[in-house]
Amino acid sequence: MSSSTSAVLVGSAALLVAAAAASSLYATADSTSTIKDIEDEFDESELITAEEVTKIFDRLFMEMQGVLAQLSQMVQQIQMSGQVIPEKQLRMMLKAEFERALTAKQTVILEEYDMDYDCLEEATWEFMEKEEEYPKVKKAVERFQKLWENVSGESVVGMRPGKEVKAEAFEILAPAKTVEAAEIYFDALTMAMKGLVEKFKEEGKDLNSPPVAQELHMKFASVANEAGEESLKSMGITQAQFQKSIEANASNPMVGRALAMLQMKQQQALMSMGVPQMG
Repeated sequence: MSSSTSAVLVGSAALLVAAAAASSLYATADSTSTIKDIEDEFDESELITAEEVTKIFDRLFMEMQGVLAQLSQMVQQIQMSGQVIPEKQLRMMLKAEFERALTAKQTVILEEYDMDYDCLEEATWEFMEKEEEYPKVKKAVERFQKLWENVSGESVVGMRPGKEVKAEAFEILAPAKTVEAAEIYFDALTMAMKGLVEKFKEEGKDLNSPPVAQELHMKFASVANEAGEESLKSMGITQAQFQKSIEANASNPMVGRALAMLQMKQQQALMSMGVPQMG
């Protein structure tokens, strides 16, 4: 694995961020059933609500962020042992592990809600067809789609039944511009964590407590992607453009060294804040 790819895919779980409602969670996007069909079969008390759909996708997003953090540490350990993982192999490994964990977590969550997979799928697509009426559903689903998009490299954000997603067209950044964007991005993530750490300490929370540490990382996961995206916007760059530019410049020694230094700088900053590692 190249050092530049490692710095982005491993340096921070947030850098892996974005998800696959339409790809992994829902493989059958051609369903024509509607909520009205469900209403004809079930009592009103059994209907799936927009609030339930939102909560399910929010929970999946948060829990899969934790999975990515663990995968990040695993890849770091492999890298530190001196083993080289080609970029395509790394992507395939992350995707496979993500899908395996997603299937397990999805099963547990649906059992807790006493909910049928197919009914959740149908209800979700129905709410998404009326996204102006259900903005919270749209936000939760597309945030999860974006998580998958960053892990798999597939364009799924905005996917709907019968609707193809057009790949975003953009220019690959030059090596120097890529490094400049990475500096801004990493700084934004570090500042986002700093704000959370300060808040936790003000509330008297012990960061060395495992439950508190988990809460900290989960809250960071919920804000990091937006913080990173906003920082890139200041340069007129999208996250997809940034990630593709990192991959395109993966073999450039200057980019690799710069990203490795940024990764080290971020790790040192987190350690000085007292941020515990995800275990």
